[in-house]
Amino acid sequence: MSRLALTRLTLSHFRSHKLGTLETDGRPVAIFGPNGAGKTNILEAVSLFSPGRGLRRASAEDMTRRPEAIGWKLSGLLQSGAQKYEIDVRSEEGGARQIQIDGKAAPQTQLARLARVLWLIPSMDRLWIEGAEGRRRFLDRTTLSFFPEHAESSLAYEKAMRQRNRLLKDQVSDAHWYAALERQMAVTGTQIHTARAKALARLSKAQQQAQTAFPIADLDLIQSEGSLPDTTDDLREALAESRFRDIAAGRTLVGPHRSDLIGTYAAKGVPAKDCSTGEQKALLVSLILANARALSEDVDAPPIVLLDEVAAHLDPTRRAALYDEITALGAQAWMTGTETELFDALGDRAQYFEVTDENGISTVKPAS
Repeated sequence: MSRLALTRLTLSHFRSHKLGTLETDGRPVAIFGPNGAGKTNILEAVSLFSPGRGLRRASAEDMTRRPEAIGWKLSGLLQSGAQKYEIDVRSEEGGARQIQIDGKAAPQTQLARLARVLWLIPSMDRLWIEGAEGRRRFLDRTTLSFFPEHAESSLAYEKAMRQRNRLLKDQVSDAHWYAALERQMAVTGTQIHTARAKALARLSKAQQQAQTAFPIADLDLIQSEGSLPDTTDDLREALAESRFRDIAAGRTLVGPHRSDLIGTYAAKGVPAKDCSTGEQKALLVSLILANARALSEDVDAPPIVLLDEVAAHLDPTRRAALYDEITALGAQAWMTGTETELFDALGDRAQYFEVTDENGISTVKPAS
C-alpha cells in the first residue's frame, strides 16, 4: 500500500503563525501546547491542501495574520507513494485562494486527486443534534473523499439553483425561464444524490468489516419533505411541479439540498441525537476511521487525518484504540492536545511538536 503524507509544511503570515516549518517523516504528528497557542491553526493549514474552505470554513481574509494583513502563504511537500508534489496555497491581501502545484496554477478540484484529507474537530461534536446543513456538509466532505467529481456536480447544482431562486424571488412564472435551469439541476442533483448514497454504502461496509473499539453507526439519507426522485427525469418533473409552491416560499424546496443524514447507534438501536455526548463522539470517530479504511482500499493509500483535541474526549482505553487503528492504517494523522500525556499510548510511533505563543506570535518546534 502507498503512503500519503505531508512531509513539509511551511506557514507564512497564516493566522497566529508569522513563520513556521514542520518537517515530518510520514508518522502520525502529535502537536501539543496550551490553549490558544496556535495548534488548531496548523491543522487548518493542512486542511487547505484539499478542496473547500478548510476545517473552519473561514474566508481567505480571515486567515491572514493581524495586524500585518498582507496575505498568507502555505507551502507543502506532498508525498504520495513514489511521487512528490510541491504545493503552494496562498491569498494575497485578502484575495481569493490561489493554488500552485509544481509551480503551475491549478484549480482546487485538482487537490482532491492528489490528496484525501479527513478531519474531526470539536465543532462537529454537535453534528447529530444541530441542523441538517451541518450533516449535509459532513456527508459531502465524505462523498468528496471517494468521488472528487462530486465537487463539480455540487458547484454546478448550486449555481443553477441560485439562478432559479432569483427567478422565484422575482415572482417569474414563465416556464421557459425555468426549463434549462431545471434540466441542469436535475442532472447534477441526481449525480449528487447517487454519489452520496454510494459513499454511505462504502462507510457501512467499512464499519461492518472492521473489528474496532468504536461503535457502528447505521446511516440513512432522507429528505425533509417526501423522498428525492430517483431519476433525472423524475427530479426535473418534480422541480417543474413545485414552481408555484417555490414561488410562494421564495426558494427551491425540492432537491438534494434538502437531504438530511440520520445516524443510529446500531448496537443499541438508539438515534444518534439521543445518545450521550461520549457516545456521539465515539460514533463520529467510528465514521472517520471507516472513511479512512474505505479510502485505503479504494485508492491504495490511507488519507491524511486531522484530529483536533480528540484525545481529551476519549477515555484511556478508546484513546489507545484510536492510536492503534491509525497506525495500523498507516495514516499520517495530525493530532492536537494540551498535554503530551494525552499521546503516551502512541510512544515512538509518532513525531511530536510543541506550539507556544508569545505576544500573539505562535512558534512551533520539534519536541525535545
